[in-house]
Amino acid sequence: MSNHHYVAIMAGGVGSRFWPGSREARPKQFLDMLGTGKSLLRLTFERFLPICPASHIFIVTNIQYKDLVKEQLPEISDNQILCEPSRNNTAPCVCYTAMKLADLDPEASFVISPSDHIVLKEQAFLDKINLALDFASQEDALITLGIEPSRPDTGYGYIQKDQEIKDGIHKVKRFAEKPNLETAQQFVSSGEYLWNAGIFIWNVKSIIQAFENCSPDIYNILKKGDGSWNGPAEQEFINKQYPTTPNIAVDVAIMEKANNVYTIPAEFGWSDLGTWASLHEECPKDDQGNALLGGKTIALDTSDCLVRLPAGKLAVLKDLQNYIVVDEEDVLLVFPKSKEQEIKQVTALVKAETGDKYL
Repeated sequence: MSNHHYVAIMAGGVGSRFWPGSREARPKQFLDMLGTGKSLLRLTFERFLPICPASHIFIVTNIQYKDLVKEQLPEISDNQILCEPSRNNTAPCVCYTAMKLADLDPEASFVISPSDHIVLKEQAFLDKINLALDFASQEDALITLGIEPSRPDTGYGYIQKDQEIKDGIHKVKRFAEKPNLETAQQFVSSGEYLWNAGIFIWNVKSIIQAFENCSPDIYNILKKGDGSWNGPAEQEFINKQYPTTPNIAVDVAIMEKANNVYTIPAEFGWSDLGTWASLHEECPKDDQGNALLGGKTIALDTSDCLVRLPAGKLAVLKDLQNYIVVDEEDVLLVFPKSKEQEIKQVTALVKAETGDKYL
């Protein structure tokens, strides 16, 4: 365990595809989605403790969730919580984190990871993270973990790997946006493509230089914060300047442009847990393929459903196939699993009809 290794966990999203479980006031990363008694954020935090001590784990979140982070991660200090005043996607988030860590430790290498992913094979995950951190600490390299695809999934972006330059480390040939099914099938059958998990590793010098070269608009805005990082002036600066940064993903702002991008192919039981259907896939199921969470469900001639109930609630279902049933006391969602991508649009309809009360 190096003294110069750090982790940053991104935990600022709303998780609108998990509505009505995930709400504006308490998004999915703060919820016990898997029935383990721990939130997704807590599980992610604990997953990284073998990499570095709690004092080296930082959380990047929206300012409205600071108290939730402190409640769920009492081990960390206020200075380890980076509070974004606006949601500007991942590129400004990464640049802010890198500049703050560089001020603390100019030799820092760090992982930046979402807070809401599932990892079933934790030791395999840690092995790949350590490999990446060791490489990043020695080389001018921007590294992304690439997941070995198990199916031609159209819901993920893809990474085309190039030649192996070191044991387990490949140059990246290109990034590909979410493909149609035919293209996804071609990607998987070629053996050259990996899923883009959105988990990145680099040293602070390399990623800050990459922002200066590839995304100077973000770099120039946040560079003005030098002298205020890790002190009382930091939040005031961020509150004023962060909302002026472009709303753009780090994949687009940096990774698709830089020429020192590498990937490490990995398989560690990964899921991005992006939708109710992905939660259904990861949960234990009955003989009919139903994942029954919380409460008590009597399922009659019902199959391939996800049912999530409050404790003490009874639901009786009859002749239901491939549905999502989520009861949050004030909201009941009954929705075809095959059309779950429409749930994000449903929240706009709910807002139009009822305001923010149920969001």
